[in-house]
Amino acid sequence: MESYDIILRPIISEKSTLAVSDQKYSFEVDRRAGKIEIRRAVEEVFGVKVASVNTMNIRGKMRRRGRVFGFTPARKKAIVTLRKGENSIEFFDGV
Repeated sequence: MESYDIILRPIISEKSTLAVSDQKYSFEVDRRAGKIEIRRAVEEVFGVKVASVNTMNIRGKMRRRGRVFGFTPARKKAIVTLRKGENSIEFFDGV
């Protein structure tokens, strides 16, 4: 898999923007990607050194449209912590 196929999008929420001060960044990643692949992708795309990667699988929530029930898509979320003294990821600086 290419690095740009592994990292799908950044997660911008109140909780994730507060974690940026601790050099922790949240991304939605491909569900098949492992921690080592996520680490390599972030290092290659953003040019930073990663200290650790924590991942979690998020099940889809049940939603209803009238009588019809369905689920939102399941996804995988990765919280990437950068090494001490490392530059921040520029994409999150303006948030």
